[in-house]
Amino acid sequence: MQARRRFGRSGLVGLALAALSACQVATPQAPVAPAPRPETAPVPRTPASQAIARHFARVQSDLISRGLLRTDGGQTDAPFGQDALVENFIRIALFDEYVSDGGRLIARQTQSRLRRWDQPIRMGLVFGGTVPEAQQAKDRAQISAYAGRLSRLTGHPIRMGTPGNANFHVLVLNEDDRLTFGPELQRLVPGITPAAIRTITDIPRSTFCMVLAFSTGQSSTYSHAVALIRGEHPDRMRTSCIHEELAQGLGLANDSPVARPSIFNDDEEFALLTRHDELLLKILYDRRLRPGMTPREARPVVETIVAELLGGES
Repeated sequence: MQARRRFGRSGLVGLALAALSACQVATPQAPVAPAPRPETAPVPRTPASQAIARHFARVQSDLISRGLLRTDGGQTDAPFGQDALVENFIRIALFDEYVSDGGRLIARQTQSRLRRWDQPIRMGLVFGGTVPEAQQAKDRAQISAYAGRLSRLTGHPIRMGTPGNANFHVLVLNEDDRLTFGPELQRLVPGITPAAIRTITDIPRSTFCMVLAFSTGQSSTYSHAVALIRGEHPDRMRTSCIHEELAQGLGLANDSPVARPSIFNDDEEFALLTRHDELLLKILYDRRLRPGMTPREARPVVETIVAELLGGES
């Protein structure tokens, strides 16, 4: 399993699963006119969840007041050239931010191997019962559009599925939903370990969001992923978590304090995927790179790809 936890940013932790059940794609059926949905009262949130919502509203306000969580992409004041893009890719795609030690995640930068998906990705959305329907509709539309953007950038098939046939689960949960979500995680991800479940259900308030990406055995290709987005986040923070966790769940496992303009940096400067980050995804899914490559093996290939992408830029 690769994991990313967002402490002001996030983290991708990778775990190997002993076994994963094959996902079945549902056979399309003729459309049926939906029955009118009855009006349902929203499930009330507990005082603890309401307190967390107030906390993150203050966090977002503070970050924005300091010029962070930018949505402009940094085109005017954060230039980057070929050398920087190569080094940022090596650090973000070929190093881990956390290691698993006795069922716990330890912050330790370690050299790793290139990881990504080979099989098509089917994203399934799961909303907690206390997430309002209006927020669910907004997030559903946003995540669907972003999945299409990621697919176009990488050239890899990514589409929306259902929780029953998904292999990349996006959980939008409030505190009340998350604390009791362990049994559902076991159903969604066969073979998930108790440690991985606790990583999601027991996250501290300092963790904004996270993604866990799973491979089978010693493979360097992912077979399942689970992204957790706090439902209590105000809009910009929730969108920022969606952008980072879904992109990192594709194989960009680390953060770098020198990557700029980038969401793969714990400084919270940028809220949304930037041109720099789009290029990282293009590099990651270039077929000249292979899952399992070490930084030393990948570097000359990455240099060639970057030279083609940036042309005469330095």
